[in-house]
Amino acid sequence: MKNTLPISSDKWLIIVNPNAGVKKGVKDWPLISRLLNSAGISHLCVLTEQRNHANQLVGEFIKEGYRKIAVVGGDGTMNEVVNGIYQQKDVSPLEIKLGMIPVGTGNDWCRTFGIPFDYKAAIDILKKEKTFLQDVGKINYFKNQDSIQRYFINIAGMGYDALVAKKTNISKEKGRGGSLTYLFFVFSSLFQYKFIESVIEVDDQLVFKGEMFSMNVGICKYSGGGMMQVPGAIPDDGLFDVTLIKKTSKWMVIRYANKLYDGTMVDLPFISTFRGKAIRIRSVGKIYLEADGESLGHSPFIYEILPQGLKVIVGT
Repeated sequence: MKNTLPISSDKWLIIVNPNAGVKKGVKDWPLISRLLNSAGISHLCVLTEQRNHANQLVGEFIKEGYRKIAVVGGDGTMNEVVNGIYQQKDVSPLEIKLGMIPVGTGNDWCRTFGIPFDYKAAIDILKKEKTFLQDVGKINYFKNQDSIQRYFINIAGMGYDALVAKKTNISKEKGRGGSLTYLFFVFSSLFQYKFIESVIEVDDQLVFKGEMFSMNVGICKYSGGGMMQVPGAIPDDGLFDVTLIKKTSKWMVIRYANKLYDGTMVDLPFISTFRGKAIRIRSVGKIYLEADGESLGHSPFIYEILPQGLKVIVGT
C-alpha cells in the first residue's frame, strides 16, 4: 500500500546542496530560509551529504507524501533530483512539481525558463507555481563493463565537452569553480585531446561516420555558464537538438570560441546539426559523457526522449 501523507502534499521539500556554487549553498542557506519564511512558503529543508544523495532523498520523501520539491543548488543537484523522481515507483513523475533556487556555478537550466539568480525573485516564482511540462532525456551508457541508465533535463555533452566538464568538476571539488573556470578549461585542454572515430544514427538514419571532436544533445539551450551550443533547442517539442563538431583544426576552435555564446557556431562549416527522438552512438575507443554538468561514463550511447515528462516551475 502506498504511504501518502496529506500533511506533506502541500509542503515543499527543499533539497540543499551545501557544496553548490563553491560552498554558496551552505553559506547562503540561512538567508534563503528567511526569504522562504517571509514568503509564507511552508517547507522542510534537507541537506545533501555526498554525491547522489539527492537522488536517494527524493525517493524517501515522495514515499512520505511530498509532491513539491525545490532544489537549492546547481544543475548537477537538479539532475540528481530528476533521477530520483524518475527512479522512484510510488507515483508518476508528473505528480511532482519541481522548482529551483539557483546557487550553482553555471545555473544553465534556469536560463531557459527565466528563473533569476536573485534569491528573492526566484522564491517569488516558486510561490506562484506557474508550471511547464518539459521533455526529459534518457541515456543508456557504460561505465567499464556496466550498462547504466540516467535521465537529464538540459544538455548532455560528449567528447571534448565531457573532458572540459570533468576538469571543471575536479576544480570545483577543490574549491575553484564558475563560468571562467569552465572557459579556462575550454582552451587549456585543447591540445591534449584526440579525435575519436564514431558512428552516429538519429532516428535510425546514419548521419555521421568519421572523427568527432565534440557533440551536444540538448533539450534546453544553455550550458557552460551561458554558452549556446544547441541554440535551436525547444524544451517541449519532443525532440533532441544535436550539435556535432567534426574533426577540425584546434586553432579554428579557438578562433571561433566567441560564437559559443550567441549560437552562431552552428553556421560554421565543420559543424553539423540534427534533430530527432532517438540517437545511437558507437565509437572506436571510448567517448566520454557528461549530462547536466555531471561527469558520467562512456560510449556506446543510446538516447531516448520522453516528451513533456516533467512538471517544472518557471518564470516565463
